[in-house]
Amino acid sequence: MTVHSIKTSTAGYPRIGYDREWKKVLEQYWAGNSSVQQLEEELARINDVRLKTMQDAGIDLIPVNDYSWYDHVLDMTATFGLIPSRFAYDGGEVNADLLFALARGTQDAVACEMTKWFNTNYHYIVPEWEGKAPQLTVNRPLQAYRQAKQIHGIEGKPVIIGPYTYVRFIKGIKPEERLNVLRQFVGVYGQLLSELEGEGVQAVQLDEPAFVLEMPSEHWAAVKEVYAELRKAAPSLSLWVQTYFDAVSDYEAFVSLPVDTLGLDFVHDRGRNEAALRQFGFPAQKQLAVGIIDGRNIWRTDLAAAAVWLESVEGIVPKERWIIQPSCSLLHVPLTAARETELSAPVREALAFADEKLEETALLARHFASPSEETRAALAESGARVQAWRTEPLRQRPQVVQALEELLRAEKEKGIERLPFEERKELQRKRWPSLPLLPTTTIGSMPQTADIRRARLRFRKGEWDAKTYETYLEEEMTRWIRIQEEIGIDVLVHGEFERTDMVEYFGEKLDGFAFTKFGWVQSYGSRCVKPPVLYGDVAFTEPMTVKETAFAQSLTSQPVKGMLTGPVTILNWSFVRDDIPREQAAFQLAYALRQEIAALETAGIGMIQVDEPAVKEGMPLKAEDAVYYTDWAVLAFRLATCGAAPETQVHTHMCYCDFSDMVDTIRKMDADVISLETARSGGDMIATLEEQSYELGIGLGVYDIHSPRVPAVEEIDRIIEQALRVLPVETFWINPDCGLKTRREPETVAALRNMVEATKLARARRQASVLPTEA
Repeated sequence: MTVHSIKTSTAGYPRIGYDREWKKVLEQYWAGNSSVQQLEEELARINDVRLKTMQDAGIDLIPVNDYSWYDHVLDMTATFGLIPSRFAYDGGEVNADLLFALARGTQDAVACEMTKWFNTNYHYIVPEWEGKAPQLTVNRPLQAYRQAKQIHGIEGKPVIIGPYTYVRFIKGIKPEERLNVLRQFVGVYGQLLSELEGEGVQAVQLDEPAFVLEMPSEHWAAVKEVYAELRKAAPSLSLWVQTYFDAVSDYEAFVSLPVDTLGLDFVHDRGRNEAALRQFGFPAQKQLAVGIIDGRNIWRTDLAAAAVWLESVEGIVPKERWIIQPSCSLLHVPLTAARETELSAPVREALAFADEKLEETALLARHFASPSEETRAALAESGARVQAWRTEPLRQRPQVVQALEELLRAEKEKGIERLPFEERKELQRKRWPSLPLLPTTTIGSMPQTADIRRARLRFRKGEWDAKTYETYLEEEMTRWIRIQEEIGIDVLVHGEFERTDMVEYFGEKLDGFAFTKFGWVQSYGSRCVKPPVLYGDVAFTEPMTVKETAFAQSLTSQPVKGMLTGPVTILNWSFVRDDIPREQAAFQLAYALRQEIAALETAGIGMIQVDEPAVKEGMPLKAEDAVYYTDWAVLAFRLATCGAAPETQVHTHMCYCDFSDMVDTIRKMDADVISLETARSGGDMIATLEEQSYELGIGLGVYDIHSPRVPAVEEIDRIIEQALRVLPVETFWINPDCGLKTRREPETVAALRNMVEATKLARARRQASVLPTEA
């Protein structure tokens, strides 16, 4: 390995393998088709490839322990033995089956909550606090370090979630007790670091992304105390504190921590880290890990511009004390753009995935370590390529831009709103007079079996013609309409069997998107998604969902919901162009969806769900930025939906985030019915609604679909009754937490049957209590 006077690093690297081998290995094990030994061997083999890739790219400080069998936060929970009592843990190292049980649940124990990692589409498993003191069950970072050194001769940099970030995200700690709990982790973190120091580890990266969140002064004081103790526990170990996703909340407090290296994100900091660096300087004895390559998006960096920026800070921090790296872990981008040979040349040449970002990192370091004609030419070529992409004609659709401007101007004059909810509710009640109290529905997708995936593949490969594939889809839709009717669901869905992904499907139908073949990223567990590439102006060309929805509606007298993905979710779950403001792209998507809603209404569809699970996910991490974001996110949703007739019932759905601070935003979206995740979070939203009224239609998900367990009728009944203590029965809907795409058919049918039976119990109670009064 070539050693430069300017070091390179990365905070993390994707886990899934170039062909998603990681996903396949896990699912084989979960299906009972492999042993734990085979699981360990295959996962170790995938990790070996990762390490060798970073080594060959010329990365000096290679992360270890960023590789996980499921989730890095869950790994820390297992490391500390913080296993909830419902899993009957009796101490010692957490084995594979218990680890997966925490994440996926068992028939007897509900899985731990899952939610978004900051404002990304990565989901982590939320730790739970039951007052049990943390203990070091096994030193996983030490194991990862030894593996990298023994197999590849790599002097790895163990990556560990820092104590403040880990404790801040533990569920069940009262706010006034959180700092006391933080102090309880000093000993176990100190032990972990001391053992690493004893092994001869040179540097340890402590990830503290929570430092970018709002932190009271007493939190910073406690953090300084904690890090002073960690410094004492491992005095000769080089401690590295890494932040990302935004600017640190208190730069001066951050740079005063008793550590050796400080990592800052200079891509997503909105200029604040840079401003603080220029205003307050940087400690003379510390290294700066410069996050200059975008670790969250897939566009090439203008390396010429990056070099100019680096030159401008050299007077503040001498380049000998730089460590050049991406802005955050590369977990959030696909592995390599080199295989995307089917994309158009302009799009393909604009992309940089994880491996290309390693190359960009290494090139910048080589240039500043030893400038040459070769490095200058490479930087100039990078700059020219990025500038050419910004003006690429393929991206421009002036007619869309003009039409959207006219629509926005007209709607703003009217207020961008529908009739008041109470008036809409009466019109909708007249349209569906037979809809019962506590109507039941699902979120949209039904199980996508291996047969469905094979049928889609045959069609894409040309083995089936369009008629054969369409017939197959109609048979599946017919079968599932009948299943839903037989179970007793009130508002049906067509099942979304034609859709690979809720965002990709719409991107394929709209102009302005490109699609990779291998651009997978981890979302949660073994679930990988392939985000569309939103590269240009978005244009609606023809109806996208009408054929399937209208067919399903023709099979039944019960309402069938049209299913759309909302503009902000499409935006947040895509890799988005960076040459225009994000809100402008969201409005273009909203305009396209508005046209789709009109097409559904023309086809006679009277309930339309516009899913927005990613609204919270995309929210900026700082309060001063969040207000503007929520304003335009609400505007985008309303722009898409306000053209609907008042008797058209507009639904939306959000999941796997903490929505307790979003009730007002959700109300402003003005959907007739919103469904929210509730089951896995233990009813946190119910507690919020005890304090904040919500007068529109709402469904709090009554069971967790990300676990294979089938909830009992009594369990669902309890959740329904908890919700009805704080919500009006007249506007309450009953539904699962999320779509059922990832579940198997038997467990889906069983769970939905139990949901309907629990609903019948709730209805019977209301009828029993009301009828005597009426008499």
